[in-house]
Amino acid sequence: MTDIRSTPAGSIPPVNPAPVGLDAVVPFQIDALDARGRAVLLGDALDGILARHDYPEPVARLLGEMTVLTVLLGTSLKFEGKFIVQAQTDGPVSLLVVDFVTPGTVRAYARFDEGAVDAAVAAGHARPEDLLGTGTLALTVDQGAYMNRYQGIVQLDGASLEEIARNYFRQSEQIPTELRLAVGRLSVRGDDGSMRQFWRAGGIVAQFLPDAPERMGATDLHPGEAPEGVEIPTLEDDDAWSEVKALVGTVDDDELIDEGVGVHALLFRLFHERGVRVFDAQDIREKCTCTRDKVAGVLASLSDEDVAEATRDGKITITCEFCSTVYEFAPGDAKT
Repeated sequence: MTDIRSTPAGSIPPVNPAPVGLDAVVPFQIDALDARGRAVLLGDALDGILARHDYPEPVARLLGEMTVLTVLLGTSLKFEGKFIVQAQTDGPVSLLVVDFVTPGTVRAYARFDEGAVDAAVAAGHARPEDLLGTGTLALTVDQGAYMNRYQGIVQLDGASLEEIARNYFRQSEQIPTELRLAVGRLSVRGDDGSMRQFWRAGGIVAQFLPDAPERMGATDLHPGEAPEGVEIPTLEDDDAWSEVKALVGTVDDDELIDEGVGVHALLFRLFHERGVRVFDAQDIREKCTCTRDKVAGVLASLSDEDVAEATRDGKITITCEFCSTVYEFAPGDAKT
């Protein structure tokens, strides 16, 4: 644990508090504001996922946002197993899947209609919420074959992933939560003069957890249309939580993805006047869980008709949607 609260407001910390680099989630706590959270800057772990698939830029940004969200949430859960975030929609991007496996590996992929994405971009509707449309976002905790799955579902209704995540915590966890997500594509000129592009994504999530439960009180979600004359009750935020939300709201996209800033410096900028403690980071890396044996197991469950339909030129070829690894089988292998 590192305390980075001792320097005066507006000053630069005299000692760099054991900074972390890319692909590491940093838990933090602000005791004076009864808040804690996590922050991350993803580098190679995300760049490997997006570069391998060569997604159109708007699709890559959307999948990047969901990967950051999954990593932030997955590393906060105290369990062994898999945390899966899946969006199914009627929009140009019909499916997003991100798997986080404890303690720190991630994989992800997207399905989309290329023509619909191009049309949305041409029409100026390339925001993540435009590409998602409406549908559902499912968050699943899978602790293995001998444990029950836990699943939370929230509606996708044209809002951003940030707002959808806030609604999820409000409905399911009943914990006041604020977060910011950002994805960017950076360019670096090599020694030979060529330009290389790579992806970076950052995020921060903060939650209000006071000792007195009544301080966490919040109104229910708006019920929609109400009879004329009916007042919808409102409840003012606790002052401490209002301050946390305001500070997190000042973070811009460039700060979240800037390696020159980094997670520790960002947290210092935001909370040093109140005192912020950071804890040991959790490293994140890209890793797919597919194997030839797992794919063969799926083939063994197919009917003879499905095997015949999947056979081309005397073989069955299956490509992992996550990591693009190609597996080839003879038709007879499907029944072994």
